[in-house]
Amino acid sequence: MALPKTVPHRFAAAAFALAAAPLAAQTGPGPGESATAPSIVVTATRSERNSFDLPVSIDRIDAEAIREGRPMINLSESLPRIPGVVVQNRQNYAQDLQISSRGFGSRTAFGVRGVRLYADGIPATSPDGQGQTSNFDLGAAERIEVMRGPFSVLYGNASGGVIQIFTEDGPARPTFTQSGAAGSHGTSRTAVKFGGQSDALNTIGGASHFSTNGYREHSAAEKELGNAKLKLALSEDTRVSLIVNAVRLPAQDPAGLRRDQFEQDPRQVNPTVIQFNTRKNVVQNQTGTTVEHRLSASDSLRFAAYGGNRQVEQFLGFGGGGALASGGVVNLDRFYYGLDLRWSRAMDFAGRPFAFTVGSDYDKQKERRRGYVNQDGTAGALQRDEDDTVKSAALYAQADWKFAQDWSLSAGLRRSEVSFYSSDYFIAGTNPDDSGSIRFKNTSPAAGVVYSIAPSANLYGNIGKGFETPTFAELAYRSDGTTGLNFALQPSTSVNTELGAKAFLPGGQRLNAALFHIGTKNEIVVDTASGGRTSFKNAGRTTRKGAELSWSARTLETVDLLAALSLVDARYRDDFTSGTPPVPVSAGNYLPGVPRRTFYGEARWAPFGLGFSTALELRYSDRIYTSDGNAESADSYAVANWRIVFEQRASDWRVSEFVRIENLFDKNYIGSVIIGDANRRYYEPAPRRNAIVGINGTFTF
Repeated sequence: MALPKTVPHRFAAAAFALAAAPLAAQTGPGPGESATAPSIVVTATRSERNSFDLPVSIDRIDAEAIREGRPMINLSESLPRIPGVVVQNRQNYAQDLQISSRGFGSRTAFGVRGVRLYADGIPATSPDGQGQTSNFDLGAAERIEVMRGPFSVLYGNASGGVIQIFTEDGPARPTFTQSGAAGSHGTSRTAVKFGGQSDALNTIGGASHFSTNGYREHSAAEKELGNAKLKLALSEDTRVSLIVNAVRLPAQDPAGLRRDQFEQDPRQVNPTVIQFNTRKNVVQNQTGTTVEHRLSASDSLRFAAYGGNRQVEQFLGFGGGGALASGGVVNLDRFYYGLDLRWSRAMDFAGRPFAFTVGSDYDKQKERRRGYVNQDGTAGALQRDEDDTVKSAALYAQADWKFAQDWSLSAGLRRSEVSFYSSDYFIAGTNPDDSGSIRFKNTSPAAGVVYSIAPSANLYGNIGKGFETPTFAELAYRSDGTTGLNFALQPSTSVNTELGAKAFLPGGQRLNAALFHIGTKNEIVVDTASGGRTSFKNAGRTTRKGAELSWSARTLETVDLLAALSLVDARYRDDFTSGTPPVPVSAGNYLPGVPRRTFYGEARWAPFGLGFSTALELRYSDRIYTSDGNAESADSYAVANWRIVFEQRASDWRVSEFVRIENLFDKNYIGSVIIGDANRRYYEPAPRRNAIVGINGTFTF
């Protein structure tokens, strides 16, 4: 697969040079937290808090869990350890991962939907709710925070949760890290990283290159990623951070298979994939900055700004010609930026500790969208030409009050306005002017309470109201054949409730449990699909209810155990029709893409003084329905993975090697599904047994 070289090559060199500024002083970060250590998070309250004391389901994955014995390619390597979150590696780098939280985001055909994504406080989710993870640098991640439940609504246009990745600070002494990995199906990843501290300046930066031939035919991909962070202490009260990253991602698109095609040969592709040479090329560059200023012992200000551009060219698996068709080649040129300003204060109220944050954020995305006929893999005649703009503006407030010795209260409110504007320039023949605009407004409250029944055990409950707007792709067309944006399509709204418990148990054990109920109105579903145009509508009411359980422990001083179990019952409450021709969907049907049961377990042994660790991982997923009618489903599966890590250390260097085997028992299974595919090509096969080996060297100067 010949793939062009572009901007990130130059950016990678710049990021590395930025991190290599004059540096001095001590040691790198230590290992990840133990089961009994405080887990400090910021996503729930926008300030540092121990997750144990918060009335929300929130988990933190530290750098050790992200990187140990893993190639650091995808979030699907580490996120399965979080209950309630389903991450499917589609083995299709043209379409990104499938990520859902408590059933939200499960039906998206591409990118991430229904879950807000952030990298170092900068949104990776656009104002209309569509997100992507391609610029997440796992090799430089200090931690990942994952929040589910009602308090997610305080981040705006999302109902299911918030996933936020944080880049590590540079170590105290200048440190250089180089890593490499190679494995089955021509997969390889190489990376360099350099960072350190010089007086008031802290820097870290690096670059990585990933490539694969892919498990399936026509699934080769490359990814070049550069990421750098600079922190400068202007004074004891003022800090400035600059974050820059860039990514180049050309990838072939193997698309899905019908059930009979999967059973015949899971590595094949449908003939149209080859005919139209389905593929995608993405180039993105982004810069962000934050300024934090302490006004007094109790007051602080934080200002953040970001901007970037993203260019996408995608060849779909059909021609896309015709009077009202939009083309089989999508060309996007997107510019986006955003601002966030907040004031925080810590004080006493009625003689008890009280803290609050008030702020405002604004995000804007402007995109030039063109569509061309796909002439067997080359771009032909113009079929679509428009400017699409979406803006989001919001005011928000959050407060925490420990109103009694054993009780604390958290509450928040967000007022959001999301506006869509489309200017159509392709007006020809029977294709009229599709320009238009629409605006949605919403107020989302959330509140929770914590009761400490003992120093090592807390009970909590929370409730919140959320909303999720349609994306531009969902608003683009009407089902009745008339032109213009689909003004009948409304945001889905939800009421989320949750009860939970968090406890530290004897013997180094930690236990978190939650029960949740989510009632949604105006669920957005496919209405019609014809001629390359897909329209959407609101389906009425749905219910998501379930339970989450996570348990971790250290036994025998050398064995770490982890288990995460999720139960989700997600169903429609109203009858409706979906698809072309219309197919009746009965109340009581399951929401597609949502497994009822998932499980992740891990047992890790790291004997003292031997310089190695080994772990066995187990993943289980229940069957997944592929459409609203529940006529077909991907079978349930259980797979095991094994890893072993060796490490050698000296005063100024550390080298580690790993061997990892995925799908240890060589199971043939479907790893993910494409919801509602009009050609019934729902299934995306997962690789059979495969292996990857890697080495990582860290040197301190």
